[in-house]
Amino acid sequence: MQNYLEFEKPLAEIEGKAEELRAMARSSDSMDVADEAAALDAKASKMLDTLYKSLTPWQKCQVARHPDRPHCRDYIAALFDEYTPLAGDRNFADDHSVMGGLARFDGTPVMVIGHEKGSDTKSRIERNFGMARPEGYRKAIRLMELASRFGLPVVTLVDTPGAYPGKGAEERGQSEAIARATEKCLQVGVPLISIIIGEGGSGGAVAFATGNRVAMLEHSIYSVISPEGCASILWKDAEKMREAAEALRLTAQDLKQLGVVDRIIAEPRGGAQRDRDAVLNSVRSALTAMLKELSSKSPKKLIDERRKKFLKMGSKGLAA
Repeated sequence: MQNYLEFEKPLAEIEGKAEELRAMARSSDSMDVADEAAALDAKASKMLDTLYKSLTPWQKCQVARHPDRPHCRDYIAALFDEYTPLAGDRNFADDHSVMGGLARFDGTPVMVIGHEKGSDTKSRIERNFGMARPEGYRKAIRLMELASRFGLPVVTLVDTPGAYPGKGAEERGQSEAIARATEKCLQVGVPLISIIIGEGGSGGAVAFATGNRVAMLEHSIYSVISPEGCASILWKDAEKMREAAEALRLTAQDLKQLGVVDRIIAEPRGGAQRDRDAVLNSVRSALTAMLKELSSKSPKKLIDERRKKFLKMGSKGLAA
């Protein structure tokens, strides 16, 4: 069953009516509703085009958080072969909000690491809604070190509201773990490619996304804080999240203009949640191209280029 977002309610009504007509036709041999259903389908298709051609930043936030969007484990299952998960930070515990391990991408050995939000109530609780604790970042550090030791490219899939702000996480050094993970991203002498597949929230995302190449799906978001959090701080009113989303410049299009991300990966009409196969193929093509761009570069050049990339960040598009 299709889950509709708030701004998709008019579309839901039209598609619902078309499905009702088809259901009535299936229950009655004498009823022919093909023309009526086709007309409703055409109207729905046109409305879908109109809606997604002019999404506001807040609407993009809603799309990025859509429960039916493919998550990290969906990308790993579809794009990578021989995935072997590696667990634990060798210090405290295994954080289920961060998954990672050895795999092959089109025959090339890689290390893949990502945030996993979960797809139903049970798995979302298990995965802590994609909000990593310190042990999750320390696990990522361990996997990046292993990849660097064996010369394996690192692919990170970012989809998190932000790092977990709980008391236990703070006691175990949340900010230090995030800083160390970001530092490790800058140090590894292998290609590091980051793809923001949904939400890229705060330092919890930066710790995985300090790469040689950073790509975003067309309707994903990447920001220092959520629009609700920003509105609560600036206006003392979380309901001003629409204004905050505008001000944060958190869309893929804004961030490409600002030089924060390198590539925008197109999503199918209506967002990744409407055609998983199409978005998976788009990500595969983009990842292939980015790996090819980086494969011939020496460890020193990869590290130098990555460092320079982030040092100059923000200089492009400041007048916009």
